[in-house]
Amino acid sequence: MEACHRRPGTPGVGKTTLGKELASRSGLKYINVGDLAREGQLYDGYDEEYDCPILDEDRVVDELENQMSEGGVIVDYHGCDFFPERWFHIVFVLKTDNSVLYKRLETRGYNEKKLKDNIQCEIFQILYEEALASYKEEIVHQLPSNNPEDLEDNIDQILKWIEQWVKDHSS
Repeated sequence: MEACHRRPGTPGVGKTTLGKELASRSGLKYINVGDLAREGQLYDGYDEEYDCPILDEDRVVDELENQMSEGGVIVDYHGCDFFPERWFHIVFVLKTDNSVLYKRLETRGYNEKKLKDNIQCEIFQILYEEALASYKEEIVHQLPSNNPEDLEDNIDQILKWIEQWVKDHSS
C-alpha cells in the first residue's frame, strides 16, 4: 500500500514544479490532471471568458480510478472538490504571496480577467477552503511557495511525511 498525495492551488503557485521534483525524489507516480485531460480530450466545452477548456470531471475521475486504487500517486491540479475523498492520504495546498503570483501569471500571458480572478482566489484562500471542505481537516496542509528555498523545504517536509506514512502502514 502506498500513499497518495494531492496538491491543489491557484495556477502559478508551483504545483507542477513541486510535484515533478517530489516524484523524482520519492519514486511515486506523478499525474498532472491538465495534461491527462489534454491528452484524452476530457473536456466538456470551452470557456470563452477565461479562454480555456472546461474539464469533464466525471471522465477525469473515471480515467484516474485504476491508477489511484493502486496508490503511490501524486496528483497535480488546481481544484479538488470532485476527487473522491478515499483517494488521498494527505493534501498539500500551496500558497504564494500575491506580488510573486501576479508576476508568475503575467509571465504566462493570462488575460486581465483571468489574472484578477486568480489573484482574488489566492487572497481569499478559495482553494484552501475548498480542500478543507472536501477532505478531513487533519489531512489538509498549507505550504508556502514563494521561492526556491520554500520548494526545498516543502520537498523535505513531504518526503519525511511519506517515509513516516510508509513506516506506519507497513505490515
